[in-house]
Amino acid sequence: MSTLTRPKTDTVATTPGTLRGPARVLLRVHRKALWVAGGLLVIGIGIVVALRIWMAAAKELCADGDMTPCGGPVYQPSYARTSTELYLSDGGTVLLLLAGLIGVFVAGPLIARELESGTFRLAWAQSVSPAHWLAARLAVPAALAVVGLTVLIAVYRWGLWALRGYPYSHLTTWYGSGIFPGTGPALLGFALLAVAVGGLCAVLVRRTLLSMSLTGLVLGTVALGLHKRRYELWPHILRQGRGPQAVSPGDWHLDYGMLTASGHKLYWRDCLDTGTVEDARACMRARGAVTNFTEVHPASHYWPLQLVETGILLALAALAVFAAFRVLRRLHG
Repeated sequence: MSTLTRPKTDTVATTPGTLRGPARVLLRVHRKALWVAGGLLVIGIGIVVALRIWMAAAKELCADGDMTPCGGPVYQPSYARTSTELYLSDGGTVLLLLAGLIGVFVAGPLIARELESGTFRLAWAQSVSPAHWLAARLAVPAALAVVGLTVLIAVYRWGLWALRGYPYSHLTTWYGSGIFPGTGPALLGFALLAVAVGGLCAVLVRRTLLSMSLTGLVLGTVALGLHKRRYELWPHILRQGRGPQAVSPGDWHLDYGMLTASGHKLYWRDCLDTGTVEDARACMRARGAVTNFTEVHPASHYWPLQLVETGILLALAALAVFAAFRVLRRLHG
């Protein structure tokens, strides 16, 4: 008999119509974790607000944050503005880690610890079906994660908004690896995937530390894979020519090279190992290159990339939830 087999009881089983009862018990048992999560939420909001206040109070002679006379040949930003840019440049990564921690918590203290210790039998003996038991442990953290992270996304975008139009800024670009994951719905999709993966790993492994480790490994692999292949989620734009018209300030530059007369792409990276710049140009000419081109994602591709990534994460989350219930049913039945 499986260790997850529901114990027999003389209690009359009544299937609850909602998850209100199990959810209330879950919130009461883990109220300390809720206080910690609330504290992190307040700290995150406080950091962004403090940076905005610090930047607003900094001594600046020009509206763009220049401390030198306006229109002068030297641009010197205030320390508050450069520090704010530096801190916020990794805000998306921090929010991604917070979403991952939610999944790790679901895998360990929320589900696997009860399966490992056997306390789940108490809930199952009180007319709570295994499906309702697992659904409550997935739905409650998922709902709280969506609400909390939505607030943090809004606050983070508000903080980044203060840096718009900042000259010579290169740390807070919309496509930055430390910014993009924390500014849109893709973060919510990752949080839901974290909850789903945590639940699946818990019912599969049924060991607290091992479930938490496996969840972290899976989520880290997904995050790294999306980071490496994000530019492929939406077709890029090819711009021909050389000069300012080839790359705009808000473009995500992917690659560059030259086109042959027939339209075949030749990339500069294939000739850069030939030696000097002149050798590389000679290499390109020898291969028939005639026109420069640049592959970019313009700023208008932000939302398509966000939505496609969100769709992928939600699809993976749905598969993980389905697998978790199937595994629970197989072990229970």
